[in-house]
Amino acid sequence: MTHPERTLELIDTQSGGDVSRIVTSGIEPLPGKTVLEKARYLQQEGDGLRRLLLSEPYGDPAMSVDLIVEPHHPEAQAGYIIMEAMGYPMYSGSNTICTATALLQSGAIPMVEGEQQVVLESPAGLARIKAVVRNGRVESITTQGEPAYVAEEGLSVDVPHYGRVDFDLVWSGAYFALVDATQHGFHLNREEEIALTAFGDAFVRAARPGLLEEHPELGNVGPLPFAHFMGPVRELGEGRFESPSATYVHPGVICRSPTGTGTSARLALMAQRGDIHKGESLETISPRGNRFIGTCLGEEGQVGQYRAWNSHITGRGRIIAHSRIVVDLEDPLVDVSDLEHLFSPHP
Repeated sequence: MTHPERTLELIDTQSGGDVSRIVTSGIEPLPGKTVLEKARYLQQEGDGLRRLLLSEPYGDPAMSVDLIVEPHHPEAQAGYIIMEAMGYPMYSGSNTICTATALLQSGAIPMVEGEQQVVLESPAGLARIKAVVRNGRVESITTQGEPAYVAEEGLSVDVPHYGRVDFDLVWSGAYFALVDATQHGFHLNREEEIALTAFGDAFVRAARPGLLEEHPELGNVGPLPFAHFMGPVRELGEGRFESPSATYVHPGVICRSPTGTGTSARLALMAQRGDIHKGESLETISPRGNRFIGTCLGEEGQVGQYRAWNSHITGRGRIIAHSRIVVDLEDPLVDVSDLEHLFSPHP
């Protein structure tokens, strides 16, 4: 008789308050050569894993999941597939910070005191990472993902109950709609989270129809998943700025961190408009008061027909739990239709 239980080994981490669950074992190798191919297989044939770990009773939609997989690129030390409430983003700053921290502190990637370079393969391509290690702990992660670009400027949509909302569409691992929060009376503090979530939900639903879903190199990337709300920019010193920021993940999540990809999208828009220059930095502050530092690295060239911009995102990840999840395949709360075939055989 087939044993009805399967197990998953997890390392739960957080960066800027956003929890990423790193799945280190329990899942069979996925078809596909590149991490992008593996991610698309998982999305089409194994989405039950994402739903299981982001839903009650096993998880919460505000979390993220990162599945460790074999990399394809010879420079990469590991691959990772990112799963969130909205689906499968190609790249994520906070998830990269958390995944790198978990792999280093667990010993999956040997940790070296001081500074060391780590290369991970995301579905979008290589993430080049600088880790700072002090006394056997990862103190900071600085990650450079793929170039960001401004896809469309000066867009607007009529949102029921809210009126006209102006926005710009920027690619940074996924498409972000960048919205000036001050135009809609938001200060981007914690007390506004419920109202901001309702606004984000109504906005994304209204903005999606007819909006760009293609990436010049990655193909179809699906409907708009993120809105990034921008507060006023304040100068801290020469070449240093800060700004309140909030990222909405559809459906229904305001991130605890300001998000790395949201910060990169903001930097690309500012750089294209001449509001920030190479070597200058923007510190984004989430409604919970958590911060990431984004540094503009200058113009990369082009992605397709778009001017593209590189940036560094610096933050810190912390391990909050090591766990083994037991999945009962006979539990009526577990949908095994696109999940059971993913598990490693029970011993």
